[in-house]
Amino acid sequence: MGYDIERFVGYVNEGLLCSICRDVLEDPLQAPCEHAFCSACIHGWLVHHSNCPEDRQVIDVSLLRPLYRYMKNDLNRLQLHCRNREYGCEMVCSLESIDRHEKECEYSQIPCSNAGCTVQIERRNLDGHLAVCEYRSRECPNGCGYTVLSAEDTQHNCVAELRTELELLRSEIICRVEEAKHEMESRLDSQRRHMVQKESILQNEIEELKSQMSRMMSDVRSLVAAERRHRQELEQAELEKRELMELLKGLQKDCRLTTTEGSRKSNFRPLTRLESFVDEWLQERGHDYLQLVKQ
Repeated sequence: MGYDIERFVGYVNEGLLCSICRDVLEDPLQAPCEHAFCSACIHGWLVHHSNCPEDRQVIDVSLLRPLYRYMKNDLNRLQLHCRNREYGCEMVCSLESIDRHEKECEYSQIPCSNAGCTVQIERRNLDGHLAVCEYRSRECPNGCGYTVLSAEDTQHNCVAELRTELELLRSEIICRVEEAKHEMESRLDSQRRHMVQKESILQNEIEELKSQMSRMMSDVRSLVAAERRHRQELEQAELEKRELMELLKGLQKDCRLTTTEGSRKSNFRPLTRLESFVDEWLQERGHDYLQLVKQ
């Protein structure tokens, strides 16, 4: 629905009137045939019709467009009275600013803000009404701090109200304590599970380290034993080497004496006899010992 034409001051162009409600356009839309309508009016019309109410040309909601700018400007410049004129408001302003004024108009009828009160009062008189409204709330004059309605003054009992408030606070505290307790238990359970899991992992790692250490100790003992045997073998080889050297020295001495005595025998070779003796001695002790001495 549009603005009541009786509210306007001066002449209103016919083109600024809604073709359906015949009032001044409100939230205007324009059809392709250039007829203008209030947004609410044309949408309501198209629910039951599919043509323009003026010339019966076929139209659709998707074909509606905003009003031409020059027409919109003419519409906004129209002067009209505040809708609260009947309550005493004498404001006349442009259509463009009327909504802003009426939201703040001191003569606007607004509901009382107290719960349960159905009185409609002018905005300028609201404070006076709230001071005497039977549904107004106020703090208990006895000092209990409880907010009471005027209608409940005779039924208000400070002790009972404080006891009720105390019970509510106790219940709230108990609920919060229980919530905190459950949350703490949940966190402790989570931490406990984490610690148990961590302990199991550490225990497995310790067992693995023990196993590795045991294998290492076994390897070390084997190496020490092998080193001891090798040392003993070297000592034995050194002893036998000395014995062999002593034997070689004695044989060389015998050879020199034999050479002196048999110098006339041209075919005699002293070392051949010595070499034969050494070979026989080495064969008695085996080929491995020969390799050890060579090393």
